[in-house]
Amino acid sequence: MEKIVALCKRRGFIYPGSEIYGGLTGTWDYGPLGALLKKNIKDEWWKEMVQLRSDVVGVDAAIMMNSTVWQKSGHLEAFTDPLVECKVCHQRFRADKDDEISSHEKIHKQKTEWTAPQKFNLLVKAYLGIIEGAQDEIYLRGEITQGAFVNFENVASSTRVKIPFGIAQIGKAFRNEITPGNFTFRSREFEQMELEFFIKPESTEGNKWFDYWKNQRINWYTSLGIRKENLRFRKHEEKERAHYAKFAEDIEYNAPFGWSEFEGIHNRGDFDLSAHSLSYVDEDGKKYTPWVIETSGGIDRSLLFFLLDAYSEENGRTILKLHPKLAPIKAAVFPLLANKENLVSEARKIYQTLQKEMMVAWDDRGNIGKRYFAQDEAGTPFCITVDFQSLEDKTVTIRDRDTAKQERIKTENLQEYFQKKLK
Repeated sequence: MEKIVALCKRRGFIYPGSEIYGGLTGTWDYGPLGALLKKNIKDEWWKEMVQLRSDVVGVDAAIMMNSTVWQKSGHLEAFTDPLVECKVCHQRFRADKDDEISSHEKIHKQKTEWTAPQKFNLLVKAYLGIIEGAQDEIYLRGEITQGAFVNFENVASSTRVKIPFGIAQIGKAFRNEITPGNFTFRSREFEQMELEFFIKPESTEGNKWFDYWKNQRINWYTSLGIRKENLRFRKHEEKERAHYAKFAEDIEYNAPFGWSEFEGIHNRGDFDLSAHSLSYVDEDGKKYTPWVIETSGGIDRSLLFFLLDAYSEENGRTILKLHPKLAPIKAAVFPLLANKENLVSEARKIYQTLQKEMMVAWDDRGNIGKRYFAQDEAGTPFCITVDFQSLEDKTVTIRDRDTAKQERIKTENLQEYFQKKLK
């Protein structure tokens, strides 16, 4: 884990939030490569969940919402974690995290006493208005889900979608986590990618679509490079289910800190639409409250697990074997020598041509070996070197990140080459 954290800062994936002022616990800034990786994850999810489907539409709901939304959804009362406080040092922990409790007790050599567990609401309060003392109390959304529900009737009336259909959304959420930790895994500000899929209120429909979306979602992660052996489903026990869930399973990743959830599939029944007094009228005039099958994935957690799964050390070099679709930079262009104007000029032409089609990097620092090393760490799948032969026959050398094998191809064929490689 320490190696990933160091790599993320060194190569510009992730930085501690507000670092120059001592940081802010549970917040992280995404650097140049991290921002691109995050965008690629979101783009691939949107393509899979919205663009390639006729039964799903997308929305982008506001972060700030009327407080009544959170009252009706049950979050003001039930969106809580159990909190305990160490009576020795007064640090606070989630009472349901036995590993964290145990680790802390070792610090005090088992002499720790704890307060009785109490509920701690995770919603982050904010105040809206211009007059001090007369401002409205609102909440930054603790999940992005409600934006889909409050717009259910708007979507149904303004589009041609019919039950079963889904509303997809990507956006920021905020939680007043008691103990943020494990790098970006548990943060106070994070992004989610969610689908609310509305179905007829029938158990057979619920079971069918629940299983369907389980398979769709885990297959999506494996299609983008996460190894199957590092993924599993875990069913929620009744006592741990969220207040809205009839049934739930998590997709977990085998992280260095243990199996950890990063996407949930939930059968929410009619809890949410009923709470907001919303219903649906089908083509036959039948009115009912649909059930909801939800897929809810954390982008920050997914990004962390993509990085962990891609990390490799081979023959003294560190390699991020990110799937080409996710790689922040698709190719890097090198002139063999930075002090030879004819090489630099030819390499620049190639760089500027490819730049119009995909994210490419320019690198003329140090020797070729050091440039390869840097691009391997950044997860760049391909490196293009322009050498003296390039000036003679208009060919370049392309090096593959994962195999380190090199091949020579015509400059005019580069775009076609990458179209095939980056599918």
